[in-house]
Amino acid sequence: MEDQKENIFDEDENVKVSRGPEEDRNSHAKPCNKRCEQKEPVEAPTSSSKGEFSDPVYKEIAVANGHINRMNKDELRAKLAELKLDTRGVKDVLKKRLKSHYKKQKLMQAVVEGGPTDTYYDYICVVDFEATCEENNPPDFLHEIIEFPIVLVNTHTLEIEDTFQEYVKPETNSQLSDFCVQLTGITQETVDKADIFSSVLQRVVVWLQEKELGTKYKYAVLTDGSWDMSKFMNIQCRVSGIRYPQFAKKWINIRKSYGNFYKVPRTKTKLSSMLEKLGLRYEGRPHCGLDDSRNIARITLRMLQDGCQLRVNERIHAGQLLSVPSSAPVEGAPPPRNPRCRN
Repeated sequence: MEDQKENIFDEDENVKVSRGPEEDRNSHAKPCNKRCEQKEPVEAPTSSSKGEFSDPVYKEIAVANGHINRMNKDELRAKLAELKLDTRGVKDVLKKRLKSHYKKQKLMQAVVEGGPTDTYYDYICVVDFEATCEENNPPDFLHEIIEFPIVLVNTHTLEIEDTFQEYVKPETNSQLSDFCVQLTGITQETVDKADIFSSVLQRVVVWLQEKELGTKYKYAVLTDGSWDMSKFMNIQCRVSGIRYPQFAKKWINIRKSYGNFYKVPRTKTKLSSMLEKLGLRYEGRPHCGLDDSRNIARITLRMLQDGCQLRVNERIHAGQLLSVPSSAPVEGAPPPRNPRCRN
């Protein structure tokens, strides 16, 4: 629900979204084993010493970059085709892709053949919620999650490995608006038959655990903007009377990563704009959470192929949306745990 998110939340930086108590203080709360009752700009390079950049290899890279900068679009496409690389996208994207290829040739010759991969996370979980909405949402409108999708991206094989999808029954306002049904394609009958959020979240946790995420494999959550976790997840947990899940407290905002990597303004980082710039077309039904997540995953894969090392760049703390600086230690999400009731 990209357009709705834009209308609902105009500012996504440092916004107070909850007045609840600090979530982290009660880490020993009892697990919630039942349905809880309702209760209230550019990315910095990876750590390297200045001396490293005096190595002759960087001079070779600089020369190659200068040559690439002088190439026109047809020349870029021809060179990419010769190298059997993707030739789709606008000129700036093609230049970035070609520069990334030459840089990896020089700096990552030890990487097993098969293409560049993210160097930290083994998996990225792409999430794009659908939530209740009106055509003109009043400021105090309570958005409840009605679709919980996850697309699992393997950063080593550069493929979508699996997906999860469940619909969710709203607890406060069970009746979907006509606008919401038309926008998302989710019918009243679908949500009436669905389970409530706390139960769906338990199955999400089981699914993540079965993938051994946070134990055997390092992983991170990725979203299209700040709203899914800092707004929708935060509001929904309060509605459902459960604590905000630890594994979702930090995430990759792909809009920030995309803007920084491809040097485009934030106004050009909507899902449709990102796909278009990369020479991709939307696949599926817009505003279907799973289809939106799949398309965000396609952008994620293209960015990894183009040499972007995606890193967590946002987090929520005491209901406050905060940026994670590029200088912060890189951490994977913790092992997923069953939802816990609020005290």
